[in-house]
Amino acid sequence: MQDSQSSQQLSQAIAIASPLPRKSRQARVVWRNNVVTVGGDAPVRVQSMTNTDTVDAVETAIQVRQLAQAGSEMVRITVNTPEAAAAVPYIREQLDRMGEYVPLVGDFHYNGHRLLTDYPDCAQALSKYRINPGNVGKGDKKDKQFGQMIEIAARYDKAVRIGVNWGSLDQEIMADLMDQNSRRERPWETRQVMYEALITSAISSAELARNIGLNPDNIILSCKVSGVQDLISVYRELARRCDYALHLGLTEAGMGTKGTVASTAALSVLLQEGIGDTIRVSLTPQPGEARTQEVVVASEILQALGLRVFVPSVTACPGCGRTTSTTFQELAKKIDDFLRGEMPVWRTQFPGVEAMKVAVMGCIVNGPGESKHADIGISLPGNGEAPAAPVFIDGEKALTLRGEHIAEEFQTLVLEYVQRRYGQKA
Repeated sequence: MQDSQSSQQLSQAIAIASPLPRKSRQARVVWRNNVVTVGGDAPVRVQSMTNTDTVDAVETAIQVRQLAQAGSEMVRITVNTPEAAAAVPYIREQLDRMGEYVPLVGDFHYNGHRLLTDYPDCAQALSKYRINPGNVGKGDKKDKQFGQMIEIAARYDKAVRIGVNWGSLDQEIMADLMDQNSRRERPWETRQVMYEALITSAISSAELARNIGLNPDNIILSCKVSGVQDLISVYRELARRCDYALHLGLTEAGMGTKGTVASTAALSVLLQEGIGDTIRVSLTPQPGEARTQEVVVASEILQALGLRVFVPSVTACPGCGRTTSTTFQELAKKIDDFLRGEMPVWRTQFPGVEAMKVAVMGCIVNGPGESKHADIGISLPGNGEAPAAPVFIDGEKALTLRGEHIAEEFQTLVLEYVQRRYGQKA
């Protein structure tokens, strides 16, 4: 009986896990001839934000370029003062001169209606506006000032992200829902009311924008919170109720491993369920850390889920008592840095190289096997092993490296492999 059951189980193929397809409508973020499609069948896009003073056009343009070269497909900049609004066309001009055509997103709070009206060159230089419904005005002014921004977006055919945030939630909506909740026979928890307020604010604002004249295909929604389970709950319901393209991200995710782990946990669940069309990992940079780290983490999330490929992956063992030498750690880091550093050029010179797999292993246990699975891999000698490092290329042992310059020689082999395999497609 057991043998029969085992045979039946073996006859059923194990399903291969893959993210569910997304069903959102498609939006367009445009700058001149550079069109970034968002939603629908388009790839999940990586977004980031500068932390420079926008008034400094040169410094801001430089950071935008750094973020774009790291893999960001849209970059948001703060537009909070007349001086910042006046600087936006010059930032765009600087980027164009550098040959960097990444779309710019203007982040507006409180006075966006005035800035977009008073500085039409700013309104046209931006590819997308981020509007927070909780920060556009109070009372009668709210709909009027929101409407001014939407009219300008419609006039210039700009995409708009209606970005609700639980730290600046529309208090009129929240108060009204709390009042309704108090009359329920079984009142919701306060957190559930807050979820409803976020979703109601986003969807009602989107409908108002459509009524004013904004193309629904130019609307992207977000409902950002800082808790993992809160984000998952809100976006599941938001995706159920609308088909707008959705931007994902924990607001104020935090610093270092905390921010990285929290963002990965939340975004991975939603992306696996087919929810989310653009993402940002809002990391607080550690002292001395590059702003581009948030782009690296966002790209790694998408690549780990199999949704995108941005840079060749490096498989490296964690080390154990067999790997007393730090050589494999140093080589893995050196190769990873080398690949990332070359990608801005390689993207155009060597199409397809981003899918390459490299293995840097530290001993004989899994070293040869992992190296064979990679496009090119090396198995360094572990504790007590012969001082030799076999190199595997396309699954076959190609040569063995020895001596004090293994790292440099392997890096040369990687470069030659890239040129030979991917250069033919250029």
